[in-house]
Amino acid sequence: MGRAVRRILDYLFSPASRLWRWTLGAALVVVLLGTAAALTAARPQPALPAAHAVAAPRKPAPAPAALQAEITALAAGYGEPVGIAVSDVEAGWTAQALGDVDFPQQSVSKLWIALTLLDQVDHGAYRLEDPVVMRIEDLSVFYQPIFARYGPDGYATTFDDLLARALVESDNAAADRLVRQVGGAGAIQATLGRKGLTGIRAGGEERELQARISGMVWRPEYGLNNAFKTARAQLPAAVRDAAMDAYLAEPPDRATPAGVVRALAALQRGELLSASSTGRMIALMTRATTGPRRLKGGLPPGWTLAHKTGTGQDWRGAAVGINDVGLITAPDGRAYAVAVMIRRTRQPVPARLMFMQAVSAAVVRHWSVERGLPPPPEVPPY
Repeated sequence: MGRAVRRILDYLFSPASRLWRWTLGAALVVVLLGTAAALTAARPQPALPAAHAVAAPRKPAPAPAALQAEITALAAGYGEPVGIAVSDVEAGWTAQALGDVDFPQQSVSKLWIALTLLDQVDHGAYRLEDPVVMRIEDLSVFYQPIFARYGPDGYATTFDDLLARALVESDNAAADRLVRQVGGAGAIQATLGRKGLTGIRAGGEERELQARISGMVWRPEYGLNNAFKTARAQLPAAVRDAAMDAYLAEPPDRATPAGVVRALAALQRGELLSASSTGRMIALMTRATTGPRRLKGGLPPGWTLAHKTGTGQDWRGAAVGINDVGLITAPDGRAYAVAVMIRRTRQPVPARLMFMQAVSAAVVRHWSVERGLPPPPEVPPY
């Protein structure tokens, strides 16, 4: 057939041809090209792997009125600016109070480090079991239990181990090493953007952020022997005041509660990562050892929580960035994405814990009422 088509075209476009033959030839070319395009379009196209997919927009449904009223009352009753968002992963509605207002994340931002690392693994950049060596220069600030495993040559481990330490223990050195591995805050922000996740800012390395909040510039020697706290204690109070005010005015690690629950719900639905990476991330969040009396403290037996906490610095009798966000799963498998974020609080620790527990207890009550079940026994607060 190809030889016949070529003969027709040679004749039509030969020097002996007439104008009408040129016209007919042009029309034939258009027909042939259109047929080829149609055949190409009809061929099955390769499906985009789940790991490459962008979270599909979901039409928001109205939040249940009773739950929305309870969330509003809880936020108002705390007496300080707090953000709450509760989203039904399946139905898509969100009940919220200050849900679209920015709050500092602190270690909640480790979630987006993990998301970026696992996304790069899904794309074949490296494997979780690939080796990595932690050196003295990789140490960070505040909580970094990984240092106890260091030997004379550092600590030889894997990316999967660092991921687990960042999500389960909230180890700052492990998390900071992963930030550098994935390409820094810019790469994390780019991943969030590609996946259609809005209302979240990547904070970068913990050691640089905490130094900035204190009015300092990070130095490698601060990672050893409590040197960071010693140097911070020598700063004039005015320097720390100015640095803290600047941080709270525009936190580089800021996020909205509604943005966080949208991301967590998309993760639960499998829209952000491959099935194996989704399972790995949620499993590690379920094992988290931090904040056992925050959201988790308000859940009765049979309920589970996969979560990440955030806890900022104390200064002048107030703590900043006191957060807990996660996926609460009911006994029947119904999942809710929940975020409770406190910008700056002077409330004592028991009051903070009772407030977070009240939010998770409200979710339990909503689930029970929706199914016509009697409310479960209340969990003793704090």
